[in-house]
Amino acid sequence: MATDSQPNQKLTLPLKTRIALTVISTMTDNAQRPDGTINRRFLRLFDFRAPPNPKPVNSVSTTDFVVDQSRDLWFRLYTPHVSGDKIPVVVFFHGGGFAFLSPNAYPYDNVCRRFARKLPAYVISVNYRLAPEHRYPAQYDDGYDALKFLEENHGKILPANADLSRCFFAGDSAGGNIAHNVAIRICRAPSQYFTAVKLIGLISIQPFFGGEERTEAEKRLVGAPLVSPDRTDWCWKAMGLNRDHEAVNVGGPNAVDISDLDYPETMVVVAGFDPLQDWQRSYYEWIKLSGKRATLIEYPNMFHAFYIFPELPESGQLIMRIKDFVAERVASLSA
Repeated sequence: MATDSQPNQKLTLPLKTRIALTVISTMTDNAQRPDGTINRRFLRLFDFRAPPNPKPVNSVSTTDFVVDQSRDLWFRLYTPHVSGDKIPVVVFFHGGGFAFLSPNAYPYDNVCRRFARKLPAYVISVNYRLAPEHRYPAQYDDGYDALKFLEENHGKILPANADLSRCFFAGDSAGGNIAHNVAIRICRAPSQYFTAVKLIGLISIQPFFGGEERTEAEKRLVGAPLVSPDRTDWCWKAMGLNRDHEAVNVGGPNAVDISDLDYPETMVVVAGFDPLQDWQRSYYEWIKLSGKRATLIEYPNMFHAFYIFPELPESGQLIMRIKDFVAERVASLSA
């Protein structure tokens, strides 16, 4: 377990960050209808997206690949223009409560560019279908199918120095949940299904898990940025799931047994002002109890999704922690 600072009693943030959080919360709250649907027309007024750019910007270029046009399943490839062989591949699933955002939303386009440049790694950011229009298990199906498409077409997609035997999953919030559930599917698949893709690590950034009972953090951190019981309950209902489902309450009574699976070593990130932190710590403990390796990284003075705000020093610190995790896992292959 690692922590980067001593906890504060009160969350203190720069004005720029506070304004951004207010805008995001207001936008999403007003888009969520009481009947469980989303006002997508309203959201499009604020939905500014970054187009793919084949020309390197800060040494990273981007290209979009269609997996299944009928369900708008595609991914964006972030190519770091660096020398060297056997560059790792990171498959990323964005956050947004399963219902919001996309790989080409500016915050996530920026995050994946930073991953590609700093790690460095080829980053594949998956555009999965969103709830409530598409309920469970659509998001997990899309994640798995994107990986199968990559397995079958990697020679046409990735440059020669991209090494799929050094593949990582990464995701934040809902994306962390998707990364976990797709990893289980990959581990359960017959060995001949994935011969190029070898999953060696999972980067779980404040993953979105839950349960029917409220935790101490959920009760204590009322008014925390972005996350509240009302908002998370709405998201689980939009997915069509009760909160003790195996995909939601990972360590609960219906949890999947991963003890016999080749589940990848996992880095779990939590924050002290995130109401979901107790569920995230339970996930970390459940991985260890299942006989798998896991590391817990704590940021006591941060909030849910803090790392998408590059003005925060902790955002850059986390990128460096992820870089170290990737390097350590890669080095272990030749140890």
